[in-house]
Amino acid sequence: MDAQPEAGSPSTWLDRAGAEARTAARVLARSEAPVRDRALRASASALRAGAEAILSANACDLAASAAGAAFRDRLTLTPDRVEAMARGLEEVAALPDPTGRILAEWTRPNGLRLRRVATPVGVIGMIYESRPNVGADAAGLCLKSGNAVLLRGGSDSLHSARAIHAAMLQGLDEAGLPAACVQVAPDADRAHVAAMLGAAGLIDLVIPRGGRSLVERVQREARVPVLAHAEGLCHTYVHRSADPDMARRVVANAKMRRTGICGATETLLIDAALAPTLLPAIVDDLQALGCDFRADAAARAIVPGLRAAGPDDFDTEWLDSVLSVAVVPDLDAALAHVARHGSGHTEAIVAEDEAAARAFLSGTDSAVVMWNASTQFCDGGEFGFGAEIGISTGRVHARGPVGLEQLTSFRYEVIGTGQTRP
Repeated sequence: MDAQPEAGSPSTWLDRAGAEARTAARVLARSEAPVRDRALRASASALRAGAEAILSANACDLAASAAGAAFRDRLTLTPDRVEAMARGLEEVAALPDPTGRILAEWTRPNGLRLRRVATPVGVIGMIYESRPNVGADAAGLCLKSGNAVLLRGGSDSLHSARAIHAAMLQGLDEAGLPAACVQVAPDADRAHVAAMLGAAGLIDLVIPRGGRSLVERVQREARVPVLAHAEGLCHTYVHRSADPDMARRVVANAKMRRTGICGATETLLIDAALAPTLLPAIVDDLQALGCDFRADAAARAIVPGLRAAGPDDFDTEWLDSVLSVAVVPDLDAALAHVARHGSGHTEAIVAEDEAAARAFLSGTDSAVVMWNASTQFCDGGEFGFGAEIGISTGRVHARGPVGLEQLTSFRYEVIGTGQTRP
């Protein structure tokens, strides 16, 4: 099948694509789960078979990019990352069907039986930036949950997005589902974003995945509902009861495994009772991995060579090999720091004291909170969702990694025996 979408003005493309997606969404909503699963598995096979073409397209994107190391890491595809995309689709296919679930059921005194039943949202508009794998993840999750999806990736990943879309089209074709279930914007024209944001009646839900400027624009301009996330300004707090070896391992992974993802720890908070002995070791570990630091006065009194934190550093999502460091007197101070500087994404505590850990978990108003684990586990795949379409930091509809269940709404079914209302 032809992977190249038809060009045209953004509004013209959106009108056509949105109408076709609406029709396709109705087909998906009526489809049996095994049909959708067949499309996902066939798409996974097509990704593997087309790996060479996908990597070649990605090489074109990389050659045209002048971005820094962290951005290039998000843009880069490797054989392992293509395999991870394929495996993610298969894992999504293996999950239970999120549609048709009876969420609640009860009977009224007049004999009416009511059911709250999970249903697809309809047409999803996905606006994302540099990561090509987001297109495959979003398409897979939308298909499984019975939603059609319109994808608008970043201009830096346009060739990669088209190559990945070609594989998804093969999967849809093999399963006998409409190609319009998954569509991509035909070019890098920024006006496609504006068209999607104004597409009330064509798109039911817009999901932005990217930096602050993208998310803020979507929230400001959208005329359709938005499921959005803030920055990933994640904290790891090392409590005075922490096992030192565990703390060193967790902090190193949380910061340096992949610095450009939203689940990477950006700020280390360390208890003053433990800092004199443990902070120098953590700094040594991270410096050996190429990390730089922005530290408060208390941290620099312990490790004098650290660079002083500026007024905005604790409010910065670095997405790079930079870590903000603050020494705090106790758990309450750590919670206050997170409340003042955090973005509501993911926070972690390293502690052996269960009472302290539970106080941190209950006292942190973030979408995800962790105990003795790296913040980089904030990921739909790691949560058992197969993949994720993003991380929601809002308080309505969904929080944390957005998987299949979060891409459903519900309706009520009322079953009677001829009742009439007096």
